[in-house]
Amino acid sequence: MWGCVRGSDLKGAALAALFAALGAATSAWAEEPARVVSMNLCTDQLALALADPDQIVSLSHFAIDPTMSVSWKQAEDYPLNYGRAEEISILHPDLVLADTWSNPDTIRMLRTLGISVEQLPPGTSLPEIRARIATTGELLGHPDRAAKMLADFDARLAAIEKPEPGLRAAIIGPSGYGYGPRTLEGQILEMAGFSNVVSGPGLDWGGRLPLEDLVMDRPDLVVVGGSMKGQGTSRAQEVLAHPVLRDLPVVRGLRDASWTCGAPAMLTAVAELAALGRQIEKDKMTQ
Repeated sequence: MWGCVRGSDLKGAALAALFAALGAATSAWAEEPARVVSMNLCTDQLALALADPDQIVSLSHFAIDPTMSVSWKQAEDYPLNYGRAEEISILHPDLVLADTWSNPDTIRMLRTLGISVEQLPPGTSLPEIRARIATTGELLGHPDRAAKMLADFDARLAAIEKPEPGLRAAIIGPSGYGYGPRTLEGQILEMAGFSNVVSGPGLDWGGRLPLEDLVMDRPDLVVVGGSMKGQGTSRAQEVLAHPVLRDLPVVRGLRDASWTCGAPAMLTAVAELAALGRQIEKDKMTQ
């Protein structure tokens, strides 16, 4: 069985290392960079929101995919890159924004060529998301815009009406993978007022969730599917159509581009989940 009690999802040392890395990144920039390249979907979104339009010389090719990017329409105005060192270097950027998961060979080659690359850790917890926004603002020379974004983020989050504590939910993807509390999906669940069924020792980042266990756990909500490109019919997808799910309160088609990055757009997903939670509460009262 999958326990309902969430363990500690933030280790003090790990979080301290994150802030140290981000602090080192911001200290490298004393003035606003004039030519910025983003090679990651989530840095695309923050660059579009925080930079001057003429600062950006290229975004990742994911930026114009509406299934993945909330800023796809805005991104259509910019040249795209596929994360290759040769195409980025000829743009002569003075700042490249990347993720810690970006291609290490590309990062190494760009730095060998003397190009400044800042790798931002992916934000999944609220402290990490806030740090990523603040750091990106500093790197782009617009800390005031980042501060406003954070203030707006906090105000929007506070305005979301959550269900009362006690509702339990799970998010499952291809192959029956359940998203744990340290994932962005798990953070969205928590922010919406749900406790995560996929939690407990060794499950911070999730793991394969046997459907039999899910049925026995009887969560109040099961969010099925995902938003990533290419999720068509496959053996990995078959589990999401298993007949046993008919006996559970399943919602499909909820996960869209707002679930992709730890950024203000995720609050759309939080608000949608919270609204579902409130409806579940009302339904229980009428039963």
